Amino acid sequence: MKTGRAVILADDQRSCPVYAAGGNRRHGRSSVAENASYHFVIADDHPLFRGALRRTLEMLYADAGISEVGTLEDAVAELDKREEVDLVLLDLSMPGMRGFSGLMYLRAQYPSVPVVIVSANEDHSAIRRCMEFGASGFIPKSLGIDVIREAVKMVMEGGTWTPPDVDLTSEDDAVAGMVQRLSTLTPQQVRVLMMLSEGLLNKQIAYELSVSEATVKAHVSAILQKLGVESRTQAVIAASKIEQGQWQAALGA
Repeated sequence: MKTGRAVILADDQRSCPVYAAGGNRRHGRSSVAENASYHFVIADDHPLFRGALRRTLEMLYADAGISEVGTLEDAVAELDKREEVDLVLLDLSMPGMRGFSGLMYLRAQYPSVPVVIVSANEDHSAIRRCMEFGASGFIPKSLGIDVIREAVKMVMEGGTWTPPDVDLTSEDDAVAGMVQRLSTLTPQQVRVLMMLSEGLLNKQIAYELSVSEATVKAHVSAILQKLGVESRTQAVIAASKIEQGQWQAALGA
């Protein structure tokens, strides 16, 4: 039986002076600095930034074990092989991510694992979308280290955290409704929708997922029904509208 719990981190900033740290499902503690044995997994495609995250985590949790991965696929592999995970700090644009689909997949596949976004994207609509998709927090990288540490502590103690100037009230009921419908997709349906968005055919999706084409067709039918659309093209368009702000921010960066 493991004594510690894993914390998976994923971050997208390539050259940011601000560092982030991870969270905790051990609620009811008097302090997150207790000598519990944690294991952190840093998922980022830039080795230098992974090093920055490692140093920040070591400041908060001196006895923690820390491993590093560079893609969403590897982060998922870490989640699959570890018995308990306290928190995922997730990059919105590392390899394997597509808009908010990576967040959607993690929340669907591992519903008991809190996810916090740590991102250079500070667009308020993107922050709202992440929280609506089930994130436990959103920490912009532009914040000072002291603020980030406080945000991390709050999440580790079972709370949620977003920048104080962000209004989480959705201004678009239609978008909010689609977010809610997207949140009902199963992990496999999220993966299928991600592949549809990449332009893959049913037989290609079947090959990638090691399932039959009939199974893929069943997933597509379920996706259309849940999203209230009539074609796979409309499903992709609906998902892209939700992710529009995220893609615009990524292109701007």
